Amino acid sequence: MFSNDVNDAVHDGTIYVREKGELRCVNNRREPGQPCVNKKPPRLFDKDFSVRLCIDNITASSKRKDHFVFTYNSEGSLRYTVKSLFDICLVYIADNVQHIESLVGFPEQMADRLFAAAEEKQKFSDPETGPRALQVFCEAYGDLVLRSLCLRNRFSLLSEKLEEIKTFQSVQCLDLHGCQLGDSHGIFEHLTSDRLGRSLSQLFLGANCLSDTGLQKLTAPVRVMKRGLQNLQLLDLSYNPISERAVGYLACFQKLRGLDLSETLSKPGMSLNKLLWNKMRLVPSDTPVKAFCHSCCKTEGWAQEVINQWEVSAAQLSKKDMKPRTNALRFYGREKFVRETLNSTPVVCNKQDDVILRLQFYRPDQNLQTLQVKLTGNTDSKTDLPAQKGMKRKLSMENENAVVSSMTAKRQSVSSFSAEDLDLLNSY
Repeated sequence: MFSNDVNDAVHDGTIYVREKGELRCVNNRREPGQPCVNKKPPRLFDKDFSVRLCIDNITASSKRKDHFVFTYNSEGSLRYTVKSLFDICLVYIADNVQHIESLVGFPEQMADRLFAAAEEKQKFSDPETGPRALQVFCEAYGDLVLRSLCLRNRFSLLSEKLEEIKTFQSVQCLDLHGCQLGDSHGIFEHLTSDRLGRSLSQLFLGANCLSDTGLQKLTAPVRVMKRGLQNLQLLDLSYNPISERAVGYLACFQKLRGLDLSETLSKPGMSLNKLLWNKMRLVPSDTPVKAFCHSCCKTEGWAQEVINQWEVSAAQLSKKDMKPRTNALRFYGREKFVRETLNSTPVVCNKQDDVILRLQFYRPDQNLQTLQVKLTGNTDSKTDLPAQKGMKRKLSMENENAVVSSMTAKRQSVSSFSAEDLDLLNSY
C-alpha cells in the first residue's frame, strides 16, 4: 500500500494520520539520507497526569454518581468503575417510575428488580409519586406486590397512607384490628370494591368501634348489589358494640367459615346459635379457633419494606415539633380530646384470656358430618329402626318446609329490603 520510504518511516517512529482522504504526518519525518534513530513514541500525557471526576453542580452530582461504582484498592486509593448499561437503565426507569403507563406483560423477574430499585429511592413514600407508582405495579402483578397486610393498632398509618393502601387490590388477608375505624371510614369503600372483593378472604375488624350502623353500611353493597367480599371466609368482629340484630346482616357472606363475636353485645344462647346455623351453617366452638389468634397474619409481598418505610417516616414525623398545631388545638379547646383519642386503646382488649367472653363460630366439615351419620346409622340400624323412620319423616317434612320457605323468600327478595337499605343503595 505504501512505498518503501513510507514503510521505513513508519518503523522509525513516524506517525501518519489519514484525515479527509489525505495522509499526513503528525511528527517530524526524517530526511532521506539521515541515519535512522529509534525514537520512543511521544506520550499523550505527562507522568504526573491524573484524572479527576469533575462535577459542575449538585444536581449533576446526583445523576452522574449513579453511573459509577466507587471502591478502594489495596493501597487505599479511590477507584471507580462504570456500571453496566442494564443497571443504568434500571436506575433511570426507577427515577421516573410514576410516568410508566403499564407493566402488563413485563417479566416478573425484571419487575421485581425495578420495584426494589424504586423502593431504594423511596419513590413509594413520596405522596406525589407513591400512589401512581404502586398502581402501575398492582395492576400488572396483583398479589405479588402484596398478598397480606397487617395494620394492627396502626390507625395513624392507615389514615396517612389511605390512598396508597387503596391501590392494593389483590390482598388476601387484611388485619385492621384496633384502627379506630368507626362507622364511616374511607376504607369501607375500598373493602367493598369489586376487585378486592374477589381476592380478600380474611378480614379482621376487631376493636374498631363498629356498631350496627357501620356493619349495615359495610354489608349493604353485598346484600343489595351483590358485589364485594364474595369470597370472604374469615371475619373478626370482636370488641365491637354489635348486637344480635345486626348479626343477620352477615348472612350475605355465603362462603364464611369462621366468625368471631367475642366481647360484643351479642350474648351466647340458643337464639344466636339458631340464627347463625340457619343462615350461615355456623356452630359455636368450644375451644379458641386458631385462625383468630392473629399469629399467622403478617405483611407479605414486594411492598413489605415499603410498609416499613411508611412506619419509619410516620415515627420520625411524630417526633418533630408540633407546636403550631398544638396551639391551634389549645385555642379551640380540643387538645385534651384529641390527645385522649389518639392515645386511647380498647379497654376490652386488656382483659385476660380467662375473663374474655369468647364467642367464636366455625363451619364444620361436611365430609366429617356425613361420615358420622353413616357410622351412627350402621351401629344403631338394628335397635332403633322405628325411631329412625320417624326422624327421617320429620327431616323430610322440615326439608320440604325449608324449600317452600326459600322459594317464597326468593319471590319476596325485592320487597324485603328496608328503607335504610334502599337509601344506602341510592347513595352508591
